[in-house]
Amino acid sequence: MTDAEFGDATRRTRLAAERTWLAWWRSGIAAATAALAVGGLVPELVEGAGWPYVALGSGYALAALAMFALGALRARAVDRALAAGAYAKLPVAWAAALSAAGACLAVVTLAVVVLA
Repeated sequence: MTDAEFGDATRRTRLAAERTWLAWWRSGIAAATAALAVGGLVPELVEGAGWPYVALGSGYALAALAMFALGALRARAVDRALAAGAYAKLPVAWAAALSAAGACLAVVTLAVVVLA
């Protein structure tokens, strides 16, 4: 098979980058949904202190904001790199920060569920 049969590699790469940007959005929407459920709905359903759920929901809301913002920045960096014929590596700090934030949210969620 020739390159013409597969199409333009740049076009495929841009479409893959777009799918990745949409994945950032899906993650942000999922975190926003968790924020609404945990911070808004659950405190209305439980007896006793609702503040741990509101605090946890706020954490998920911050994660959603980070996903939307970093997804937009990443899409912009990838688009610029593609236009220049270069590669935009995901900053290690982003991956570390998002992983740490996700781990913290998971630990706090577990603690709230177990201790509530």
